[in-house]
Amino acid sequence: MAIKKFIRYPDKRLSVKCELISSITDKDHEVWKDMFDSMYNMPGIGLAACQIGIMRSLAVVDVGDGKVEPFEMANPKILYSSGVYIENQEGSPNLPGVWANIKRPRAVTVSYIDKNGNQIERDFVGLWAVSVQHQIDHLNGKMFFEHLSSTKRKMLINKSQKLSKQGLK
Repeated sequence: MAIKKFIRYPDKRLSVKCELISSITDKDHEVWKDMFDSMYNMPGIGLAACQIGIMRSLAVVDVGDGKVEPFEMANPKILYSSGVYIENQEGSPNLPGVWANIKRPRAVTVSYIDKNGNQIERDFVGLWAVSVQHQIDHLNGKMFFEHLSSTKRKMLINKSQKLSKQGLK
């Protein structure tokens, strides 16, 4: 287990769809452990493997509310999204120092492979749904700020780059 370094936007890997998993391997379990370590060190509530430069469709989520156990996903796919939206502040260690309010469906049904290799269909609501959607976006090569207007997106990217030049890690 190790804390991994986050790749920085505009690294091209952040805009590429991750490779689907055919079966869960010991290596995938190691990656998930490293992802949890890296996520908790941030601190954060979810992490996709591509954020640490591993281009496999793996993600971890832990909102930390004690209602749901932290869990691992491979090949997550949204099957259903509610028509009710909620707005939450989102950010990414790949674009450090900036956050934006993003509207997403309040509830989603997701299909994924769990850590034991089982195909799961699961409902998520509230912040759990937001985090799962955020990770799925990453695995599909999409950053959170792509949900913003082009003007807001440019402002956010410029602010992060300015902070980076000022020494923000």
